Amino acid sequence: MLAHPTLDQLNTLGLYGLAKGFKELEHKPEARGLEHAEWLGLLLEYELTLRRQKRFATRSRVARLRHPASVEDVDYQSPRGLDRALFLKLSACDWITERRNLLITGASGLGKSWLACAIGQKACRQDISVLYYRVPRLFADLAVAHGDARYSRLLRSIARAKLLILDDWGPEALNADQARDLLEIVEDRYDAGSLVITSQVPVDRWHDMIGVPTIADAILDRVIHNAYRIELSGESLRKRRSAATKNEPA
Repeated sequence: MLAHPTLDQLNTLGLYGLAKGFKELEHKPEARGLEHAEWLGLLLEYELTLRRQKRFATRSRVARLRHPASVEDVDYQSPRGLDRALFLKLSACDWITERRNLLITGASGLGKSWLACAIGQKACRQDISVLYYRVPRLFADLAVAHGDARYSRLLRSIARAKLLILDDWGPEALNADQARDLLEIVEDRYDAGSLVITSQVPVDRWHDMIGVPTIADAILDRVIHNAYRIELSGESLRKRRSAATKNEPA
């Protein structure tokens, strides 16, 4: 059979990875000595690779991660208290399938958002659904949704993500509506999905930030007790890098 009818059939069936592999193997002299089973195995690997890439691209687009970060690029040398062994364990994403949480705290400039996005990107690569929100933007969207009957739909879309990243919480206290909204989100995720929360405020002050004692108790009971914690400290990475750049010879 000529090559082009086969390619047409593969593309018609939506087997674009197989079609790509067929074209490439057809022009490799070393492939001519392969057994049929070996050819088929290579073609299937092309198809699986392309499908993984497409799923990752879709997951990443839906996640809307703030930073193009990856766990392979994490800086363990800067003195900020990042436990390498713990972060490597978290990078495997088993804690997400176990429906546990991750709390990242520390002063501004220590890379909290970047680390959260690196975890989110790795989860996307492992075909785990991810959604990223800066907390101020989340509450703004929820406030608008309350007024135009989209509130329930927005909560459902947030709940569908296996990993929800809430970035940059605090230091402002929540009002009563925001506290109730956060409780709804946390309740939907309890024993169903995982949270990453980043904040400049230490965890022991989160109760005060929520403001309504009974709601704060309910939220923190569901978030904290099964959570891993990364507590960063030290000087801002941005400040150090800026100083290093200024000190470079012209």
